[in-house]
Amino acid sequence: MSAVTTIELTVRYAESDQMGLAYHANYLVWCDMARTEYLRARGFCYRDLEANGLLLAVADAQVRYRSPARFDDRLSVRCWVRKASSRGVEFGYAMAQAADGRPVATARTVLVPLNTSHARVSIPPTLRDVLVPIPDPVRV
Repeated sequence: MSAVTTIELTVRYAESDQMGLAYHANYLVWCDMARTEYLRARGFCYRDLEANGLLLAVADAQVRYRSPARFDDRLSVRCWVRKASSRGVEFGYAMAQAADGRPVATARTVLVPLNTSHARVSIPPTLRDVLVPIPDPVRV
């Protein structure tokens, strides 16, 4: 299993603004999509985690825009773990043009584990064991 997972997506018309550029908030949606697939590749799905009383809440997010994504661009979004502990996990992301690898954006999110009452809890060991940090493959 690779330490970095990659998804591909096409920028939809609804995700672009009047200038034909991807609206800035959508980059975080794409990070969420990549993070979901990262966890799924390791045998965990958000639905099951939540059904078992574990919520992963975004506590911090940062996006650095490198070059614009436009309507109908095909993008690749890579996701990896930067840091992990029982109290939270930091993911890194790199978005690029799928055709030529031109950087579009980098991002990071910090997620904290909560129970269904929204109180802080620990990440279960079975999940924590698959959240293996690696050095950033690109500068975030």
